[in-house]
Amino acid sequence: MRWEEFIKSLGNLPVIDTELMLSGVTNPKPVKVQISRWAKAGKLIQLKRGVYLFSEDYRKTEVYEPYIASILKKPSYISLEKALEYHGLIPEAVPVYTSVTTKWPRKFTSKIGVFDYRHIKNSLFWGYEPVIQKKQTGFMAMPEKALLDLIYLRGIKVSPEYLEELRLQNTEKIDAARLLEFAGRFNKPGIFRSANIIKKFIST
Repeated sequence: MRWEEFIKSLGNLPVIDTELMLSGVTNPKPVKVQISRWAKAGKLIQLKRGVYLFSEDYRKTEVYEPYIASILKKPSYISLEKALEYHGLIPEAVPVYTSVTTKWPRKFTSKIGVFDYRHIKNSLFWGYEPVIQKKQTGFMAMPEKALLDLIYLRGIKVSPEYLEELRLQNTEKIDAARLLEFAGRFNKPGIFRSANIIKKFIST
């Protein structure tokens, strides 16, 4: 396949999944070799094995990182600090897209960014919503779940001093009742105590 034909055929796709692209192809090896060569030449960016993105010079569709995060590891949703940034709850720009998944933890690094996946058990995989841009769908933790995931997965002992250090802002976006409801679903007294400290902090 020539590069011009490849762009014409797949150029409007946000991501190229070679497994889907080559399904039904009798001999996919030559195409895989060619794709590998294009990646080495800088025309494609490899996100992980079998998943590529057109480089900026050839890209017709804008990159939407939450969508990228959702396809690199399924199922998953963005949470922790990156979700807090998304919701405007912290002032800092967070460089790493940290997601939670019920699968094995993994980190993918490319020119697009760093996508880090933390394992969470099935019973705690909830509290997220779809986020959509240019027909690309990703998944983002709700503000309350992002806070609780942060506390739970990082083993944080919450105090007013810690919350000051976190520089929580726009706290009107945090639903205190939902925060306590979500905390109860963790079935861990420490998480519920942390949620009450956060509730008191945001109400002052």
